[in-house]
Amino acid sequence: MTPPQSSDSRKAATTPPAVQSSDGRATAPELLRLTGIVKTFPGVRALDGVDLDIEEGKVHCLAGQNGAGKSTLIKVLAGVHKPDAGEIVWRGEPISFASPQAAMKAGIATIYQELDLVEDLTVADNIFLGHEQSAGGFVQRLRTRRDAAAVLARLGHTEIPVTRPVRRLPAAAKQIVSMARALSREARLLIMDEPSAVLAHDEVANLFRIIRELTAQGIAVLYISHRLDEIRQIGDRVTVLRDGRTSAVNLPATTTPTRELVNRMTGRNIEYVFPPQRDYRPSGEPLLQVNGLGRAGEFTDISLQVHRGEIVGIAGLVGSGRSELLETIYGARRPNAGSVTMSGRTLRGSVGSAVRAGIGMAPEERKSQALLLGEAVYRNVTLATFGRFSHAGFTDAGAERTEAGRIARSLHLVPADVRRQVRTLSGGNQQKVVVGRWLLGDTKLLLLDEPTRGVDVGARAELYGVIRKLADDGVGVLLVSSEVPEVLGLADRVLVMREGRLIHEAPAADLDETTVLDLVMSGSLLEGPGALDALNVIPEVSADHDATDHDATEHDAPQDRGHTPDHDAPDQPEAAQTGAARTDNAKGDAE
Repeated sequence: MTPPQSSDSRKAATTPPAVQSSDGRATAPELLRLTGIVKTFPGVRALDGVDLDIEEGKVHCLAGQNGAGKSTLIKVLAGVHKPDAGEIVWRGEPISFASPQAAMKAGIATIYQELDLVEDLTVADNIFLGHEQSAGGFVQRLRTRRDAAAVLARLGHTEIPVTRPVRRLPAAAKQIVSMARALSREARLLIMDEPSAVLAHDEVANLFRIIRELTAQGIAVLYISHRLDEIRQIGDRVTVLRDGRTSAVNLPATTTPTRELVNRMTGRNIEYVFPPQRDYRPSGEPLLQVNGLGRAGEFTDISLQVHRGEIVGIAGLVGSGRSELLETIYGARRPNAGSVTMSGRTLRGSVGSAVRAGIGMAPEERKSQALLLGEAVYRNVTLATFGRFSHAGFTDAGAERTEAGRIARSLHLVPADVRRQVRTLSGGNQQKVVVGRWLLGDTKLLLLDEPTRGVDVGARAELYGVIRKLADDGVGVLLVSSEVPEVLGLADRVLVMREGRLIHEAPAADLDETTVLDLVMSGSLLEGPGALDALNVIPEVSADHDATDHDATEHDAPQDRGHTPDHDAPDQPEAAQTGAARTDNAKGDAE
């Protein structure tokens, strides 16, 4: 991407030459400086004097808990919100962005954590949405497709069809399209909010490659992530927010200890705070029994059990079929083969049947699949148990608020006002609402798909405690997570999934992170004679895998990376009975 070279841009490029910083390092020219930024919403002071400076060609990381003000700060930079006080200096000149279009025209492109793609438009149309390739008032389709393919090639994802509707792409591919849209503009600053949240390990490595190429061209990146190891790998400097204020500015990304970063964010000193390990031993009949479950193009011959009070974790790459498996168990997707039995009763493959049997689910895409963004927090919490609060055709809103308030307090929801619209909450607090919904009902089995995606280290510990308490109370838990330490730290038993098959099962205490990563990524532990036997791979799966999957590994690579082949995509999950609404993915007004 070539930086913009218009006369206006050249005029604006008045930043001073590089100087020496106080720590002796040579700094690049300053691109952006924020001083004393304040933003207030009714009842919430989201930003309270935030400072930030970003240099050209550098990766500046922004860290902080959910509710610290990161999303609001991003929207100030993107022109969505106007600050109530403070100064923004862009390329040496004070500036105020009247709209998101003004910020984009100035050279600031934003990739939000919750993707803002138009589902029914094609990949190419989404990439150039708002700056269509046109001539004489007509969109040039061939040029749009050609240029979109070029942007995707630059991202290393030529396998994504530019003519495919975005609705038919999995979450990881949608993330890539959102990145491509930002890169299609002549940006000088790229804001990336949790860009790796839905990416597999190889996707993250590719993302970092792209970021390094951009910074080599002088483009700056503001990288927001809760994953502190990523901050060390890709960042140059780190600014930390806490309660709407700047807790630390320009910390060295590679040398600042994890303890210090976490302490700046939360007041605690460790990144993962798991409940103490327990010696769980299943007894009695399984709560959940899955036998030979299969769905064409997604997974095949899946058999597993979950007992009462047991936490079973599924580890696997994005695109391995793990999310689709959970949705099929929940009845949101119909299987082509196999059966799901709950408490001895075979389910008939619908969400209503699963919910009546005591199954609850927190899906991966909370905004589009789990929340009514325009409704109050209490209505979202009581959605799955609404019948308890209705009598003779009337709802008892007071009882709803009372029960939802109890759940909000137990989950430390911030803000705790259950009358607020759920869209105004930060990502981590929205996730608490989704989990809290199932704390009201008679839930026997909880399915969790990426339960801490986009959740800060403080809220993670609280969610971990909630999950363990549910298990201690006899609720079975089946969870999927991209973070291997999370699976190992929470689960009693771990299943490893690759290419739509379960290839390994073991107690969590018998596994380590390296072994699991090698398994899910087809690494060295799966190579060589006798390796599979040594790892105790499930026999019936390993035999089929060795005999038939070698060719599929090479020819179906797009699926491994989280993309869908060129045939029609499978049915989308039923949203209505999960408490989901296909509403607009509006971003929270205050984090």
